[in-house]
This record gives sequence, C-alpha cells and structure tokens, in this order.
Amino acid sequence: MSETPSESGADPKGTRVLETDHRTTRKAVTAAAIGNATEWFDFGVYSYLATTIGLVFYPSQSGGVQLIATFTTFAAAFLVRPLGGMFFGPLGDRVGRKRVLAFTMLLMAVSTFAIGLIPSAETIGVAAPILLLVARMSQGFSTGGEYGGATTFIAEYSPDKRRGFLASWLEFGTISGYVAGASIVTLMTMALGDQAMLEWGWRVPFLLALPLGAIGLYLRVKLEDTPIFEGSTEGFAKDSAGGRRKGQLRETFVGQWRAMVLCMGLILVFNVNNYMVTAYLPTYLETELGYGASTGLVVTLGGMVFILATVALVGHLSDRVGRRPVLFSGSLLSIVLSLPAFWLMQQGNLWAVAFGVVVLAITLVHFSGAGPGALPAFFPTKVRYGALAVSFNVSVALFGGTTPLVSESLIQATGNLYAPAWLLMAAGVVGVLVVWRMRESAGRPLPGAPAIPVPSPRRSGESGPRVRNSNVRRLPSDS
Repeated sequence: MSETPSESGADPKGTRVLETDHRTTRKAVTAAAIGNATEWFDFGVYSYLATTIGLVFYPSQSGGVQLIATFTTFAAAFLVRPLGGMFFGPLGDRVGRKRVLAFTMLLMAVSTFAIGLIPSAETIGVAAPILLLVARMSQGFSTGGEYGGATTFIAEYSPDKRRGFLASWLEFGTISGYVAGASIVTLMTMALGDQAMLEWGWRVPFLLALPLGAIGLYLRVKLEDTPIFEGSTEGFAKDSAGGRRKGQLRETFVGQWRAMVLCMGLILVFNVNNYMVTAYLPTYLETELGYGASTGLVVTLGGMVFILATVALVGHLSDRVGRRPVLFSGSLLSIVLSLPAFWLMQQGNLWAVAFGVVVLAITLVHFSGAGPGALPAFFPTKVRYGALAVSFNVSVALFGGTTPLVSESLIQATGNLYAPAWLLMAAGVVGVLVVWRMRESAGRPLPGAPAIPVPSPRRSGESGPRVRNSNVRRLPSDS
C-alpha cells in the first residue's frame, strides 16, 4: 500500500478519512481556549494592578523602583517557563496532550488563587515578596506546558483547510481572559477607589481564578486525546515493548534545532508586540504619560476588544491567503507603525492616545490570528508538543516576559519615551527574516501526521461509520 497522503486535503478515490465530528472539534477548541483564558486572566489582573502590587509588596521603595521590582517578579515567572516546557512538552508527546493539559490547568489556577491569599509586606515583611515570587514561578512552570500543548491540541483536531481559523480561537481565549481580568480590575477600581483596592480589593480578581480553572479542567478531562496522537501512539510514543521511547529529547533538540530557531524567532516578534500592549501599556500611560489609572486601563482595554473582534477574521484570512503573507504584513507594520503609535500617545489628547493603542493592536492581531495556526506546523507529530513548548517558552522567557521590564528600564536609563517603540521595531526586523525563511503551511497536512489504514467503503445497502476530512494522513484502501 502507498503511504503518500493527499497534500490538498482532498480524499483520493478508494480512501476513507478519520476525523472527529464538528461538535467534538468545537469542544476541543473551547477546552484549549479556556485554559489560555485562565492564564491570561492572571496576566491581565497582574498588569493592571502593577502599581498596586508594588505598593503592597514593596512599600519602602520609590515609585520607579516599585515598578521595576513588580515587573522583575513578573519576568521571573517567564524565566521558569522553559523548565516547564522541557518537563511538560516531552511528557505530552509520551502520555498524551490531554493529560498534561489537565494538570497544567489545575496548577495554574491554584497558583493564581494563592497570590490572593498572600499577606502584605507590612504584615509579614520580606516574606511577602518571596511568597509572591514563589507563586509566580509556580505559574510560570505550569504555563510552560500550557500554550504549546493547547496550540498542538487544537491544530491536531482541526481540518487542514480550517486550521488557521480554529487555532485563532486560542488567542480569542487569551484575549478574553485578559479582557475579563482587566475589566474586573477596572470596574473594581472605579467602584472602590484606590485606597480600598490597596487594602483588600486587589485580592479578589486573583481569587476568582480558581472557579474559572475548575471549568477549564472539567472540559479538558471530558475530551479524548487528539486523533493524530491516538493514531500515532503505538508508532512513536512507546517502543515495541510498550516502554518509554528512547532518544526523544535528542530527537527534539538535535533533530529539530533549525525549526526551533525559526519558531523562536516568530514567537519573539509575536510576544514582544503582545506583552507591550497587554502588559506594559497600562503602566506606561499611567506612570510615564501621567494619565489616571482608570483612563489608562480603559484605553488599553479598548485595544484588546478590537483584537477580540478581529482575531478570528485574521485566522480565517490566513487560511485563504496563507500564513506567510499575514505574518509578513504584521512584521512590516511593527517596523513602520511603532514610532507613530507612541507619538500619538504622547499628544495629550485622549482620542489620539486611543488611536495609538489601536494602531499597536492592528499590528498585534496579525500575529494573534495567524500565529497559532503556523507554530505547530514547524514540527512533526512525534516531537511537536515538546519542541513547540521549549521553543515557545525559551523565546517568551528571553524576549516576551521581559518586554515590560526592558521597556521601563530603557525609559529610566535614557529618559526617552519612544524607547518601547525601538524594541517593537527591532522585533519586526526579526519577524521579516523569519517569515522569509519559513515554509507556507496553510491548507497542508501537519508534518508527520501518521498514516492510518482505513477500511474500504461498504457496498451498496451496507452501513458504515460516518467519516469526514482530517489532517490525519490517509492510506488508499485495499479495494
């Protein structure tokens, strides 16, 4: 029998195709997106409460030092993420995507909940920032297995021709979680005032992460693993004796290093733009430009709502025109529009500030819409979770999570309010180079999708299982 798959996704004559139904695919997308929503709920809360967290945990420092300390704690969680990626990623390639994603969901929710329980520095002294750091590092470790696994999970459930659209809903979950967290902080700040938020109100959003995580955990536990992984388990997850497959880490790091470098470059430009908008802009507008806390929060939230409304459309566009044109456009806009965007925000007019934020959001949505569908296609199935988790988290740790810290440090060192734009422009240059070297993956099967023999169609008058198009590779039937 031939093992050549149909690259177009069309079913060759005499073949049958395995796939889950649309209802199961929707459940898979929802379960993965809920997990990302929980992760980014915390980021939205932490970013919008950066000034308050500085006062609670670093009260003896000056305002600028408080922000640096707060963002250093924020960045510390990202430094642990590669360890989480190296632990959870290869584990997901061995025991399955579903089991690992359920555990990371649980650990993330509990860690976020724990932040809301930590006493202030005035109560327990230096132990308070230490406990905050421990909780953040626990979050970082769990998140190390979250995004790479969730992206892999959706990609392996999605038909080839709709992978961009369906994978973009992962970012919809991301932004939804961020918007929910940021909205709760904004509404509570407006309703309670700064003093009440400082005394106790800041704890409430962190405590809400536990019920949100419970919902995500329930959805993930109820699902089966991806069709591609299930079809490949006997082929690569275990050896012929049923034991742990040897050489997996070597195959991931040595065999895939070129793809990992390109993947890290794409993640760099994606996440520098992402964390600039989501994690740093509220603080930039408040502390550097002098806007009220509520004003900065609402304006940035408007940019997030814009991304929420357009991200699935961009994902669909990437299925039609390709991932590379969309990602190249985003990289080019990062180079061209960053300085004008920060110039607009410095004009002292609220409408100009809002327009500048939307300009950055337009750039970001190119990556949010096309990135999740492009990243899993860098790697074959047998090492996809591990290679993507490591690539994603190393790049995010070095360039994404440090974006607020580097931006604020550059401003403190140079006194130039355009310093964050320089960072975005440099990331855009990296993005252009990566897109130039990467292969187009839209409409094509994922690399290494397993060849699975499928029974011949039944004769007239006989019933058979209902089967649809999939990214699982096909073998011609014996008939």
